[in-house]
Amino acid sequence: MKKLFIALFTVALMPLLANAAKYEEGKHYQVIPGAATNKSEVREYFSYYCPACRSFEAYVGEITKSLPAETKLKKTHVTFMGQSSPEIQFMLSKGLVVAEKTGLGKQFNAEAFSYIQTKREIITSEADVRKIYVAAGGDGAKFDKGMKSFSLVSQAKRNEKIQKKLSQGRYVKSVPSFVVNGKYAINSKELDSNNFVEDYKNIIAYLLTLK
Repeated sequence: MKKLFIALFTVALMPLLANAAKYEEGKHYQVIPGAATNKSEVREYFSYYCPACRSFEAYVGEITKSLPAETKLKKTHVTFMGQSSPEIQFMLSKGLVVAEKTGLGKQFNAEAFSYIQTKREIITSEADVRKIYVAAGGDGAKFDKGMKSFSLVSQAKRNEKIQKKLSQGRYVKSVPSFVVNGKYAINSKELDSNNFVEDYKNIIAYLLTLK
């Protein structure tokens, strides 16, 4: 019985050991100084102005399904893209936080990508972000309240502060980028281009095992 248990344990451990040998610090991922997040998470840094981010949306669901039950996939909209001012991009960041709080995160993402990349509309004010929220099925009054909410605005500011720190440290140099537990920044350029999504899922699974 003991030998059977050891054999089963070894079989279960083999994929993790294989990943440990496959993924190298400094090549496939970088270690971010400081403490890890309190709760297990995978965070995507992205922009509605980024065509690659829009294309990657097709795989986000698959990556989310591969995560352990206790691990959440979260999104941060960056403010360093050159197509618009940081202030306008931060409005979109706040809009996403409001949409997620009201259960419309996925719908807001789809509408924002469409508004900017398909319709080629230019966002110049909070009113434009409100249009996106309403088009996503949201109540305009809830949007107005959310954009003034101290807790939601504070959350968006915290996200931006962390994003700026990571971009200044060259841990998030482009989008989309993924960071595991606030501690491990994935270098997607080193992943297998012929098996990209699977390799992404595998490296995330490996990094979630690290302390």
